[in-house]
Amino acid sequence: MKPIFILASSSPRRIEIMKKHNMNPIVIPSNVDETLEASMDNHEAVEFLAKKKGLHVVNLLSSDNPPVSLPCDTFPVVLAADTVVYKEEILGKPEDRNDAFRMLAKIRGTDHYVTTGVAIFCPHKAIEDVFSVDTKVTCENYTDEDIEKYLDTDEPYDKAGAYAIQGLFKKHINAFDGFFDNVVGFPWTPIEEHLQKHGLI
Repeated sequence: MKPIFILASSSPRRIEIMKKHNMNPIVIPSNVDETLEASMDNHEAVEFLAKKKGLHVVNLLSSDNPPVSLPCDTFPVVLAADTVVYKEEILGKPEDRNDAFRMLAKIRGTDHYVTTGVAIFCPHKAIEDVFSVDTKVTCENYTDEDIEKYLDTDEPYDKAGAYAIQGLFKKHINAFDGFFDNVVGFPWTPIEEHLQKHGLI
């Protein structure tokens, strides 16, 4: 039997990263309540949500009416992830334009961390692996006008911290320390290492 990879996310960025590494995952987006406990730090938050998303899809696959029918010579490996920006507080996806402005103003001219939690589930081999990865990002001291111009685009509103490092906002990034893919939302090198450790690739 061979593994077949299920991505518990419809994120085009995560799908693109997997395809770039010669994986063409089956996409089954998770649909879970992403409410967090106020006491959670950034690592606890992303690991909690990645695990919750992954388990949701595992349970769907084992239900009486699974969303996909897998070939009989395969077994599912579910990958789930969640990403936040952290600067004195967790910065998830902005609620609206004002919230996006607040986030971008908070991180300008300083350092912040992008944290992604990843969950790997393989019921066939009794594997449940949850971990998180940090990347330190340094923004230039851009102006209020720069923020307003960026907020006039569609890019910020479905991104943690209200920006995409791979998009229009990259001109405002001075440096990063860690994995670039982690800031995009799917740290492939650590994921690949964990998959190899478990004999899944």
